[in-house]
Amino acid sequence: MSNAIKIIAEAGVNHNGSMKLARKLIDAAAEAGADFVKFQSFRADSLVSKSAPKADYQTRTTDMSESQYDMIKRLELRVQDHELLIAHCRSRGIGFLSSPFDLDSIDLLDRLGLDTIKVPSGDITNLPYLRKLGALKKRIIMSTGMADMQEIGDALQVLVSSGTPKKSITVLHCNTEYPTPFEDVNLRAMPAIKRAYDVHIGYSDHTTGIEIPIAAAALGATVIEKHFTLDRNMEGPDHKASLEPDELQQMVAGIRHVEQALGSGTKKPSPSEARNMPVVRKSIVAARDINKGEAFSEVNLAVKRPGSGLSPMLWDEVLGRKADRDFKKDELITL
Repeated sequence: MSNAIKIIAEAGVNHNGSMKLARKLIDAAAEAGADFVKFQSFRADSLVSKSAPKADYQTRTTDMSESQYDMIKRLELRVQDHELLIAHCRSRGIGFLSSPFDLDSIDLLDRLGLDTIKVPSGDITNLPYLRKLGALKKRIIMSTGMADMQEIGDALQVLVSSGTPKKSITVLHCNTEYPTPFEDVNLRAMPAIKRAYDVHIGYSDHTTGIEIPIAAAALGATVIEKHFTLDRNMEGPDHKASLEPDELQQMVAGIRHVEQALGSGTKKPSPSEARNMPVVRKSIVAARDINKGEAFSEVNLAVKRPGSGLSPMLWDEVLGRKADRDFKKDELITL
């Protein structure tokens, strides 16, 4: 990946099983200026047992009488769905990504030619999954929701030992609660991960609003992921914690502004402010009329604007020297 911050618009399962809606999500992500739009690849039979309960946030946003299995089943994307979505992304000039949630889906995304795979938080402790993915030697973006530093290190070790260079892995700090309480975000964990493991870092956000992903950009994220939807009032598990298209556009713009503002790190006058230097800075001037041959002193010198003459940092060098000509009051001193 280049040094530019990569923005992933997470469509996830917000297509509600509708290809028409999925294409509209791709359109919205492209129009917002995101680099990628990301979906989720899974087979309900491989992902969840029929007795598995829903997460608390899922029970709040979907039919409570529906099992997690039934919810997942109706949100599956078929092989041909993936192919159509990839083609639509290509036509809109935006990258296609997906998170595989089972081994078969890793194979599917590999066959479809994806060069980057996103690991969902729930699979950071899935050894067979990580080993299979690492052996593909692709670029990997790995979310770390619910994980501690040891688990992150263990997952990295599996991926690297399986064949994926560490330089090809980006680790995303993440909290999996939807929406994440601000006090639980812990953005400082992101640079801590970088210090601990010397990897590319990023952030996958589940808070409300756009402030936190923009802050993550300022803290050094190279990848930022955010859920979005066409309408938060739609039925489905993730809509309520997602941005709407206008908010996604604002987030992308904010991240791009921060990216520009981070700069090179070299402290020097910028081109835009250089013209202010002679106006705002000061010079050594005559505090009163000074005759030729008179010694410069703290009595007959002053420091005033403009800054186009001798710098006041030369004050000590000027004191005691004799004027080589007459100076009028407020005239810039020359030597």
